[in-house]
Amino acid sequence: MTTTWRAWVPDIVAAAIVAVLGLYEAATADVLPEWRIELAFVAVGTAVAVGLSRRLPAAALALVWAVCGLQLLSGIDLMLVQVAIAAVAFGTARWGSAATVWLSALSIPVAAVIVSVIVNSRGLGGLADLAGNHGLLETVRSLSITWQLAAVVMGMATLGAPWLVGLALRFGDRARTSKASQEAAEEDAARAVSETEQAREIARLREDQARLANDVHDVVGHSLAVILAQAESAQYLDDTDPKALKDTMAKIATSARTSLRDVRQVLADTEQRPAQPAGLDTLVDGVRASGHEVVSTEIGMPRPLPPELEVVAFRVLQEMLTNAIKHGRRDAPVRVERHWEGELRIEVRNVVAASPFAAAGAADPAGGSGLDGMRRRLESVGGRLDVRRRDEESGTTFTATAWVPVRAGGA
Repeated sequence: MTTTWRAWVPDIVAAAIVAVLGLYEAATADVLPEWRIELAFVAVGTAVAVGLSRRLPAAALALVWAVCGLQLLSGIDLMLVQVAIAAVAFGTARWGSAATVWLSALSIPVAAVIVSVIVNSRGLGGLADLAGNHGLLETVRSLSITWQLAAVVMGMATLGAPWLVGLALRFGDRARTSKASQEAAEEDAARAVSETEQAREIARLREDQARLANDVHDVVGHSLAVILAQAESAQYLDDTDPKALKDTMAKIATSARTSLRDVRQVLADTEQRPAQPAGLDTLVDGVRASGHEVVSTEIGMPRPLPPELEVVAFRVLQEMLTNAIKHGRRDAPVRVERHWEGELRIEVRNVVAASPFAAAGAADPAGGSGLDGMRRRLESVGGRLDVRRRDEESGTTFTATAWVPVRAGGA
C-alpha cells in the first residue's frame, strides 16, 4: 500500500501545483464573485486531469472533455491554468492505450475549435491578461477573423507539441522493449543451443560408455570362454604326454595375452580399430585351437567392408562363438556359415544338451546382455539378429543369425 501511494506522489504534487495556481487565478480574476466559483471548478477539474494523466490517461482525457464541455455550455471564461491541459495531451500519447492515443489525437483539433468558439463568445479571459494588453487583444479579436484562425493554430500547437513528444517517447520505449525482448530471446536461444549441445555431449558420452562396455564384454567374454575350453580340454590329456600339456598351456597363455592386448586397445581408444579382413577367420581358428570342432562355410564372393561394418561383423561373430563354446556340446561341431548374397549373413549353429541351462547354473543363451549387445550393434548399422532354438533328431540346436548390410569399403 505504501509503495502504491509513493508511486502517486509525483502526480499528486503536479495536481496540487496546478490547483493552487488555478485557484489563485480564480480568486484574483476581475469577475463577479459567483463566476469565481465556476472558475475554481475549472481549475480543480484541470488539476485532477493533470494528476491522472500518467496513471489513468483515459480518465484524464475524459475529465478534460467534461470540464471543457461544461465550460462551453456554461459560458465560463478561458483560464490561463488551462494551458496545463498540454500535460494531459502528453500523458495520453505517452502512457495511454491505443484507443486513448487515437482519441487524444482527434481531440486536439476539436479542442482548438472549441477554444476558438469560447474566445468568440466570451473573450480571451486569462489569456488576454497573460499578453499584458487586454483591451487591444479584445479589439483585434472582435475585428479580425485572422485572429480566430491564429487561435486555432496556436491551440493545436499548444496541445500537439507535447502530444508528439509523448508519442516519440512511447515509440522509443517500445523500441527499447523490443530490443530487450530480442536480446532476451537471443539469450534464451543461445541457452537452448548450449543445453542441446550439453545433452548431445551427455548422450554421446553415454553411447561411448555403452559401446566400451559392449566391447569389453565381447573381448573378455570370448577370451575367457576360449581359455576355459582349453583348460577343460587339458583334463583329458594323457599324463604321460607332457608335450601336449605344454602345448595346451601355451595356447592358454596366447589366448590370455591376446585378450589382454584387446582389452588394453579397447580401453585406450573407444573408437576401436576395425578388424582386418582375415579377422573373422582368426576367430574361427581361435575356437578350433580351444579344442572345439568348427565347421566353417563361406558362400559367395567376399567383399571388403567399411571399417564400422567390419567391426560389427567381427564383434557379432565373436559373441556368437562365445555362446556356442559356453553352451554347446563339446562332442558336436560348431557350424559357422557366411553368405555373401546382397548382404553378409552370418550364422552360427551348435548342438546343446537336453537340459543345457541347468548344469552349472548356466544362463539361457537366448537371453542375456551379450545378445542385447549384438542386436544394438546390428541395428546401429541397419542390420538385424535372429535367435532360434530347435529340437531336431540330432538334438536340440541353437542358431544365431545376423544380417550385416554390405556397402563398398569406400562408400
